Amino acid sequence: MHLKTLTIRGFKSFASTTTMNLEPGITCVVGPNGSGKSNVVDALAWVMGEQGAKNLRGGQMADVIFAGTSERAPLGRAQVSLTIDNTDGALPIDYSEVTISRTLFRGGGSEYSINGTQVRLLDIQELLSDTGMGRQMHVIVGQGQLDAILGAGPEERRGFIEEAAGVLKHRKRKERALRKLESTEGNLVRVRDLTNEIHRQLRPLAKQAETARKAGVIQAEVRDAQARLLADDLASLKERLDAGRASEEATNARKKVLNEQLDAAKARLNEAEQLARLGTPRTQELTRLWQELSTTHTSLMTLSSVSNERMRGVAQPLPAPNFDLVALDQKSAKANEEDADLLEQVQASGQTLADVIKAREEAETAARTALDEVHRLEAEQSNRREHIARLIGDVNAAKQALASRVAEVERMKHAVAEAAERTKLASAEMEGLEEVQADDQMANAHEDAVRARDEARDLVDSLLSQEREAQSERATWTARRDTLAQSLQPADETAELLDAEYPGVLGSLASFISTSAGWENAITALLDPFADAAVITDLGLSLQFVDSGGRRRMVAALEQSVEPATIEGWTRAVDVVRGERVQGLINTLLAGAVVCEDDREAIRALENPLVTKVATRTGDVFTPVSVLTSGSDHASVLARHADYEDASRRADAANEQLEVVSQKLKEARERYDASLKVANEQLQALRKADSERAKAMEVRARASSRLRAAQGEQERLATTLKKIEEGVERARERLVEAESKQAGAQALPQVADPAQAREKAEQLEEAAREARAKETAIRLDIRTLEETARRVRDRARSLRQQVAKARCDLTEYERREAARKREYQRLSEICDRIAAPIRVAEAALEEASQQLRAAESERTEASEAAASARHEVDEIRASLLEITDAAHRDEIALQEVALRYEHTVTRARDELALEAEQLIDEFGPHNLVVAEDPYPYVRVEQEKRLRSAKRELDRLGKINPLALEEHEALSKRHQFLVDQLRDLTESKNDLLGIVDEVDQRVEEVFTQAFLDTQEAFTHVFATLFPGGSGKLVLTDPQNMLETGVEIEARPAGKKITRLSLLSGGERSLAALALLVAIFKARPSPFYVLDEVEAALDDVNLSRLITIFKELQQDSQLIIITHQKRTMKIADALYGVTMRAGVTQVVSSKLADTKQAQAESNG
Repeated sequence: MHLKTLTIRGFKSFASTTTMNLEPGITCVVGPNGSGKSNVVDALAWVMGEQGAKNLRGGQMADVIFAGTSERAPLGRAQVSLTIDNTDGALPIDYSEVTISRTLFRGGGSEYSINGTQVRLLDIQELLSDTGMGRQMHVIVGQGQLDAILGAGPEERRGFIEEAAGVLKHRKRKERALRKLESTEGNLVRVRDLTNEIHRQLRPLAKQAETARKAGVIQAEVRDAQARLLADDLASLKERLDAGRASEEATNARKKVLNEQLDAAKARLNEAEQLARLGTPRTQELTRLWQELSTTHTSLMTLSSVSNERMRGVAQPLPAPNFDLVALDQKSAKANEEDADLLEQVQASGQTLADVIKAREEAETAARTALDEVHRLEAEQSNRREHIARLIGDVNAAKQALASRVAEVERMKHAVAEAAERTKLASAEMEGLEEVQADDQMANAHEDAVRARDEARDLVDSLLSQEREAQSERATWTARRDTLAQSLQPADETAELLDAEYPGVLGSLASFISTSAGWENAITALLDPFADAAVITDLGLSLQFVDSGGRRRMVAALEQSVEPATIEGWTRAVDVVRGERVQGLINTLLAGAVVCEDDREAIRALENPLVTKVATRTGDVFTPVSVLTSGSDHASVLARHADYEDASRRADAANEQLEVVSQKLKEARERYDASLKVANEQLQALRKADSERAKAMEVRARASSRLRAAQGEQERLATTLKKIEEGVERARERLVEAESKQAGAQALPQVADPAQAREKAEQLEEAAREARAKETAIRLDIRTLEETARRVRDRARSLRQQVAKARCDLTEYERREAARKREYQRLSEICDRIAAPIRVAEAALEEASQQLRAAESERTEASEAAASARHEVDEIRASLLEITDAAHRDEIALQEVALRYEHTVTRARDELALEAEQLIDEFGPHNLVVAEDPYPYVRVEQEKRLRSAKRELDRLGKINPLALEEHEALSKRHQFLVDQLRDLTESKNDLLGIVDEVDQRVEEVFTQAFLDTQEAFTHVFATLFPGGSGKLVLTDPQNMLETGVEIEARPAGKKITRLSLLSGGERSLAALALLVAIFKARPSPFYVLDEVEAALDDVNLSRLITIFKELQQDSQLIIITHQKRTMKIADALYGVTMRAGVTQVVSSKLADTKQAQAESNG
């Protein structure tokens, strides 16, 4: 793996698009100061995810965008693309080339992409982290970074090794696990409190639910028995009504006959009397009779009209549901078929994708093979040219060496004399310099400041721990307080009364009183059911709530009351209760009540005549005639209120403690900041003193080095002069040998031209790109099919739901249509029954009219029969009177039966929600009684069954009708919380396992990386400092997870090991030794070095170049340099220039350049 190309546009001074083709091996970037060489380094760091503007030598991130010059306008964005050759698969991605791009817009937006696909910054960081390239960017050594490495603390040096070893991703995983663990711990506390509270509530509620369940069965028995008895009553009453109506019709018929006879007799009487009195009274009587019959006829017609009107209202059928159930079923089936077809298409496309992937892999393999062949041919051709160029160079070098040695003989003679003069001058300079002594007082002051800083930091850590404990304590009691607050609300409509804040409603009684510890259950039992009742200002206020429905408990806050009588030898209940605003109410409710420890004392207390009620600590209540046990270990209302108040106090105390600790922590942090500032100032002063002392030592060392160098040079020059004279002849021999080798190499046959192989490789690469494009297209098609299948599946589900709803609507329509038909039939029967009376009334009315007319015509004959007619009238009237009295009695009885029938119908509607016809049809005496073995209806047995069921219902006592639903909901919530608690516990254990696993992995990886780096540092230091020694040591070897790394460096001839006492060049070499040791221990694919050798002399530069050549074997090096000797070892050279504020780049391959020079010289 190596960097292949770097494309820069709009980044800092790179206004135009600039592409740098980077070669494996060593690439040098050269150019004058200020031309933009370091911007290349910044571009590499930026595209790999650098987020610090200061690390990019800017004040804000927008500073990386080309700001414009006098000749060019500023750009709106900066973009850098880095292409990495991933042929060896070092990056965990299925591509042989990976292009990472980063774009920053001047408006603040930014984009990241990998091979053209937009990604997150985190994706790029994780992609590069496994190769040793992380956020610390230790592979990019910029200007001034060597001093930063030397000034880094032990922990920071550890960070460099960890990043190279790939440990940072494990630490990030541990940090995420610890954050989740802290959150999980808080959730565990809250869920555990809620679970315990709900568990305490479940047991009494389960008993209530069981009672409600039994009551439901018994109530069903009561309802069935009541329904059968009511149906029997309705059936018998209906029979009596029908019989009464038949008797009434017979009586009316008899009355009609008698009336007719009476009318006839009266007619005759009246006729006779009228004849005597001109017939006037007879006519008046017949007129009155006609009016009465006309009124009766009108009433019957009105009743018929009303019945017909109601019948017309229910005559029309209800509108049928407007849907086609068959069509809906067909649509649903069709959607299911489409879903199955799309699933088959997705599976077929998956197989096609597998084939295309295989074809793409084969195309890529063929392309790589062809490219390897091109590289092999180019390498052979390049090696032949280099070999010939090297031989030509050897010939030229031999010629130059011969000429040089001849001239060198003369120069050496003059150089020996000059060296002797330099030795004399260096000796004089050494005599004028003094020895440099170390300043121990400043070092001691720095150690004292560091000690004070560490003590302040320990105090901050301690207070942070206390703050976390206080926060946990506050969270615990706050959660318990909130949980208890939810359990304080009354279970009936009293809660609505308290929540609505009506005028005159003061609050819950439990909130106004407090009890002595341990007596909460006793006082709650004595106050039951008013322990949590609503306190109102006046009992008259309760009238507005009495008719509102539901169960509401209210008590009046009495301002004054009589102090309960003293009961010698016993503790009055009022003595363990305190409630200033409701003391009068408490005295009234608890008058004559005492509290005691157990049941035996309660029995003895009742022997006192002043005691009316006794309660024990457990909540059992005794009276002279009854005992009520608590029956549950569920916390009472007052106990829950006491727990709530205690939790509130503890939560407030924890909050106050947290504020105190926070204030102390703030002061400790200020103290720590001050001590840290003093320690930093002392460190700066110590470093300044060390720097001045180092400079003085460096001056003396340079003078000493010059003296030794002059003396050695004088001796060496003399020896060299002798050797040069001896080497002139050897140079002549090497010249002849080099010319012979050159002639032989040029006679060798030419290597095959790689152009044809390159053309074939390009064709295969194009085929691989087409295969990748085809794979991408098929993947998109599969995703489209999957999305379409999801939509079809949703539509099929919706159609199935519509079919189910349509069936429900059809059932409801059929039920309502059947009810309408029954109502229509009932009204039709009424109309049929009333038709006959109407006809009778019409006939009677007609007859009365005829009689009236006859009376007028026969008026003259009536007087003759007056005497006989009057006797006949009297007899008929007596008979009619007797029948009328009997009919009146029957009518009263019939009305009573009708009232009882209507009352029974109303009871059926109110109690059973059933109409009379439905009740008789389903529960009438003609139906068998439903049981395991059905039996005929017997009223006595059903009455006995009803009484027995009601007695069982009464034995159950008070029933909470909502207990079943409340218990089921609370059980589900309890189970949910138990599951959550188990999941949270498992999550906590998993997170602890992750932390342990990460710690173990970090320890193993870091230990191995440190040992490898330590070994490499010893070797590299010995190379850079011949005769010297250096090593890496751990600050805390017993704690491999947190230990820092210190550097011990001792150059040859020196006893010091502190880095601050080394010279500038030695410090740079020591920093490079650490970096190179890390590079060797955990090689990265490439390294970027920005003028790291600027402060080195020729000797040290030679040693560093040796290190560069060692690194070149495993990694790609990109070096920003001004040193010509560094340029000579480069495989490619980039020249950077600046014109009008814009950076431009020119490149050259040194191998091609050397060959061109050789051919021109030849």
